[in-house]
Parts: sequence; C-alpha cells; structure tokens
Amino acid sequence: MTRFLTVFPMVTLMLLLLALAPASFAQKKGDNSTRSVQGAVTTPDDGIAAGAVVYLKNVKTLQVRSFITKEDGLYHFYELSPDVDYELKADLSGATSGAKTLSSFDSRKQAVINLKLNKK
Repeated sequence: MTRFLTVFPMVTLMLLLLALAPASFAQKKGDNSTRSVQGAVTTPDDGIAAGAVVYLKNVKTLQVRSFITKEDGLYHFYELSPDVDYELKADLSGATSGAKTLSSFDSRKQAVINLKLNKK
C-alpha cells in the first residue's frame, strides 16, 4: 500500500505532463501572422517630402496610426493584421495625397506603397 501511495502521484503527474505537452509546442496564431507596409512620400514635383504625416487607418475599427517621415521621406508601419484592410494617406502643409488601400487580399508580408502629394 505504501508503494502505491508513492507511485500513484508520480504516474498521475507524468500523464498530466504528457497530456499538456502538445499544447506547449503549439505555435501561437500571432507569431508569424503579421505584415508591414512601407514606402516613400514625395512632393508634386517628385521631391522628398520630409516631415510629412502618413496616416494608416484600420478600416474595420477606424483606429488611425500616424508616422512622421524623416529627411528621407520614408515611412513604415509594422505588426499589421493580415485580416484587415488599411487606408493610407499623407499630408504636408495642407498638400495631401490620394488615399491608397492595403487590402486584406494582398498576401505580401511586406507591402510597399508610395504616396505622392497633390498640389494645394
């Protein structure tokens, strides 16, 4: 009886660990399921648009993120859901770009969308 009392908890623990092992090796859905978008913002005369504000709008939730371009005119947004459409547009001193869409049907992990500002 004493041997049973020492072996039973060990066997129970081993069975429990074996039952939970597959869950610990399963990959989380969010690990590799994000995408990014990047690009350049240019002026109407094809110059670099330093200091332009790029807006990224989640069409599902209407949440807006923004990025201010550096002196190179480049922008980037990371960790975007592949299941959502995003709308991009830029603004610099009242000059705006047309809106462009990053579609949920676009399967690229790293999309490149350049934005050109229109004349005021």
